[in-house]
Amino acid sequence: MGTTTQEVALRDMRFFSPIGFYEEEQLLGNEFFVDLIVSFPFTMVDKEDLGHTLNYEELFALLTAVMRTKRKLLESAAAEILEGVCSRFPFVEQVRVVVRKTTPPFGWDTLNSEVTLCYKK
Repeated sequence: MGTTTQEVALRDMRFFSPIGFYEEEQLLGNEFFVDLIVSFPFTMVDKEDLGHTLNYEELFALLTAVMRTKRKLLESAAAEILEGVCSRFPFVEQVRVVVRKTTPPFGWDTLNSEVTLCYKK
């Protein structure tokens, strides 16, 4: 008999955050999109009990706290999100965090920069 894995995801969450290597980016802010995908064992105990799943409202609160912090690198935001998920929810088996910055200061309107961190237990 196989195992079932549950995935809870928040995708394309939009933030306006003071994240950027250059001082003006931290002062003016940038637009970011964040994807967070979390996998863990699915238990068939009670499918209507929030205690047997992962509350995505808590995930969103974590993301909001991280993304409002002034910082230089996307990597530090992604790492803080990953660490927060793993410490709050020790039962998770896989976490994927994508932080995408729209229009970084390269002079192009359609360019995105992106950092992805993946954790696997």
